[in-house]
Amino acid sequence: MENYYDCIIIGGGIAGLQAAIQLGRYCHQTLVIDSNDGRSNLCNRYHNLLGWLEGVSGEELRLSGKKQAMRYDVQFVADYVISAAKQDQGIILNTKSGECYQCKTVLLATGIKDHLPSFPELIGCLGISVYICPDCDGYEVKDSRVIVIGRGEAGANLACTLTHWTKDVVYVDEEMKVLPTKTKRKLQEQELTYKNEQIEKVLVEEKSQFKGIKLQSGEIIHANHCFLALGGNKVQSHLAEQLGVYTTENNHVLTNHRTKETNVENVWAAGDLVAHSEQAAVAMGEGVQAAIWIHKRLLV
Repeated sequence: MENYYDCIIIGGGIAGLQAAIQLGRYCHQTLVIDSNDGRSNLCNRYHNLLGWLEGVSGEELRLSGKKQAMRYDVQFVADYVISAAKQDQGIILNTKSGECYQCKTVLLATGIKDHLPSFPELIGCLGISVYICPDCDGYEVKDSRVIVIGRGEAGANLACTLTHWTKDVVYVDEEMKVLPTKTKRKLQEQELTYKNEQIEKVLVEEKSQFKGIKLQSGEIIHANHCFLALGGNKVQSHLAEQLGVYTTENNHVLTNHRTKETNVENVWAAGDLVAHSEQAAVAMGEGVQAAIWIHKRLLV
């Protein structure tokens, strides 16, 4: 049957690629549908992955992962899945380009869309001198000045979290609303600098080195590191919801902790889409774990 596969993986990021490699090694007919706009495209350097002493970019991981999967005859399509439904013959997927695909099993690895500030200069700095995740990159600001560009309590909480590595934290709250008294007190206790003001300009050198910000008041704050905490990141769980998959209050997908299968038979999920710590290493583990159990199902 044309466009019919044992498994279709939606999302070609870290989790999707790791699953694709494993399924390819099982010799299953596997297709990866990827829109090429996942968050791993933006990270210019992962610092905390085993074996990469100087870090590795998301782009490098994706390119090498795709080449590796293609060695095992995994197919790739650049497209965007707009609808998913279960039918008697399996799972039906329709894409933005008008294609229709069918599969026995599906792995959702659609991830999260980050809310980034409207300063395009920051894109080249992501993972190098501008960060999002303190668990991934808090160490990079150890004993250094860091600016947190954030909104409300999300930014305040991140600023306080970073005091584990450095006490020189400047929190710039772009939301410009009054923080709750409890949150203000927490910032004061940590002796953080708090600015409730819009940013006029971001200072960047050589496309990837953050150097500071200029506030609308004209004040310039210098720093070589920046964290972003704007809130409002979008969990890409719309396909999961179409299939009847259970999600948490913040739209993360719920899976069986052992198999990574959702409550809907033959529908798996892995990576940042799932309710867990948003780590590349975790995404890899979940990808291969899901693939193992998809393989077991396909043998039935």
